Amino acid sequence: MDEIKELKKRIFLTAYKAGAAHLASAFSVIDVLYVLYCKSILTYDLENPWMESRDRLIMSKGHASLALYVILNKIGMIRDEELESFCQPGSHLGGEPKMGAAPGIEASTGSLGHGLPFAVGVALACKMNGYNNKIYVVIGDGECQEGTIWEAVMAAVRFKLDNLVVIMDDNRLQAMDSVEEIMGISSWRDRWEAFGFEVEEINGHDLNEIETVLKRNNKCRKPRLIISHTIKGKGVSFMEGIPIWHYRMPNEEELEIVKKELGILEKELIR
Repeated sequence: MDEIKELKKRIFLTAYKAGAAHLASAFSVIDVLYVLYCKSILTYDLENPWMESRDRLIMSKGHASLALYVILNKIGMIRDEELESFCQPGSHLGGEPKMGAAPGIEASTGSLGHGLPFAVGVALACKMNGYNNKIYVVIGDGECQEGTIWEAVMAAVRFKLDNLVVIMDDNRLQAMDSVEEIMGISSWRDRWEAFGFEVEEINGHDLNEIETVLKRNNKCRKPRLIISHTIKGKGVSFMEGIPIWHYRMPNEEELEIVKKELGILEKELIR
């Protein structure tokens, strides 16, 4: 889809100006974030972005922050000049999200495994306050090796948090290798269902499928996990499924491929 390609182009150009970013992680999750914010899934108010009853998106997979910033810029919560300051001296948009730095940045994350416990607390508080909202949290499959994830999973089930929707960006890679090679895990469904979550699986690059599943109501009073099967680095051929691209920028030869595949003009590469 052209809009997704344009978002990836914006991600790359912002990272290029900054000199660094987790590009591959941002590329794998951008489709899901696009649907959440641009297909009437998340309820938000640009005139009153901090209203207490709003839906919330918590980016536990904080190293993919640039994908979130670009989406927030697209809907008008982050100004162009703010986005272009990404990782520059004095900017409030760093490599990891900082709570309150801009509307739509709901939690300080980056230390993996902490976003889901935070989201569980927010979901419980919203229930206690009688709000009819949803708390969405995007996690990585690699961060599911953290013990805090499973403490949060147990609490979410115990308190029947059917207002909590966990979206796992299941790209099967982490910083150094595949999740399966490092931890021996090839499938997450059985584990989460055993703890009591309602689990569904989607193609995380199929916009229609993502939208259909996200708009579907819970079948029962359970927290929900959507396993979004993705390709890390999706959209740039030499990045796709290669662990080394967790955190690096292309060299001159690779840059030519990026320009061709994302439709970037030489004049747009301004630092």
